[in-house]
Amino acid sequence: MTVPTYEKLTPPRQGTRVTVDANGRWHIPDDPIICLLRGDGIGRDVGEAPGITTCAARVLDAAVEKAYGGKRRIHWFDIHAGDVAREMYFPNVKDEQVNALSEDQQRQLYLPDDTLKAFEYYSIGLKGPLTTPIGGGFRSINVYLRIRFDLYACVRPVRYFKGVEAPNKRANKVNMVIFRENTEDVYCGIEFKSGTEKAKRIIDLLREMGYTNVLPSAGIGIKPMSPEGSKRLIRMAIRYAIDKKLPSVTLMHKGNIMKFTEGAFKDWGYELARQEFAAQTISEDDVYKGGDAKGKVIVKDRIADSMFQQVQLRPDEYSVIATPNLNGDYLSDAAAALVGGIGLAAGANIGDRAAMFEATHGTAPKYTGKNMANPGAVLLSGVLLLEHMGWGEAANLVNHAVESTFAESEEIAQKGPGGKLFVTYDIARQFPGYGEKAGVSSSAFSERIIHHLHGG
Repeated sequence: MTVPTYEKLTPPRQGTRVTVDANGRWHIPDDPIICLLRGDGIGRDVGEAPGITTCAARVLDAAVEKAYGGKRRIHWFDIHAGDVAREMYFPNVKDEQVNALSEDQQRQLYLPDDTLKAFEYYSIGLKGPLTTPIGGGFRSINVYLRIRFDLYACVRPVRYFKGVEAPNKRANKVNMVIFRENTEDVYCGIEFKSGTEKAKRIIDLLREMGYTNVLPSAGIGIKPMSPEGSKRLIRMAIRYAIDKKLPSVTLMHKGNIMKFTEGAFKDWGYELARQEFAAQTISEDDVYKGGDAKGKVIVKDRIADSMFQQVQLRPDEYSVIATPNLNGDYLSDAAAALVGGIGLAAGANIGDRAAMFEATHGTAPKYTGKNMANPGAVLLSGVLLLEHMGWGEAANLVNHAVESTFAESEEIAQKGPGGKLFVTYDIARQFPGYGEKAGVSSSAFSERIIHHLHGG
């Protein structure tokens, strides 16, 4: 691939590009160049106040240095999207002008060609939260990146960290990884506005096919789901469970109602397990019939509404969950709430040739430049990045240091209000007697994690 040239970006002078070969194997050098999208709102740096992405990167750098003694190092390449990109590339475009622009012009406002070229060339990145564009044509930077680079698997681990005052009394049993399909379902954005000619044509076609219960005034959305798209997502989930020696993969669906989309997702999942992983998996039905599950991954399914109950009542029965797009969006946020909120919700968008690791929460603009938001979600997304690169030693250091920081604050809080905590406000206010002002800054939280990373 030809080395790209940029309008306003400057790649690192040192470092080596990550590559993916024709067989889909990732080749990670000891000095990889990683694209860094610091993001908007709490993600961006403002003056002397670091954003959460900067805080997270500092911890990751410290962990790599500690784990490998200088033999490995990440070289961050700052690229831009969202409001930051608009200010840099198109500072003179006013809000009232945006809707008059074409969808591609709106995309360039918030996701410049420089950024797309950089990510296409370097293949891997870490991303903070980004602003949803104002215009009605270009809907979402995140969705565009996922579809443009075929990042078909949204991987969201949800686990309990000791020391976090989680609202669910079974939170300590939560340790699951949700694989959410990323490119199909209603997120394709195939919609037709109420009253438009396109909507009328679709409604007329539906009525010709016998669906007379659709009102002429309805807006219309299309929900495409394919065996190819579903199977590659489920394949990744099953491989993950096998590699990590996890007990089960659960197919979450609403197939009792949507039989040819979500019901098909379930059927394609079982079919894939039989055809490609017969020696390593067994269906839950076969286990009930007396089949031997020893050393095998149990493949089971749950209807979506039941699944929301299951993860609260019996979370330890679910280790890997594979779901269509919209279900996975709901479930991953709900599961994160069980263990303390989306401030700790890591995420990864992974394809066969590119991967972007990102926090799952929003930009929280009212906290911009205040150095008080929780960098945990970006940091734990960075842990997924380290694991994806095979740098497990550094990833484990971060996880243990985060746990130690939470446990330390829990011990202090148990002695009663008044002690100094070392967590940000969103975690601090969950301890009895502590309010929002009890937390430390984003940077102080990350420095405390680094402190524990070096042994406390």
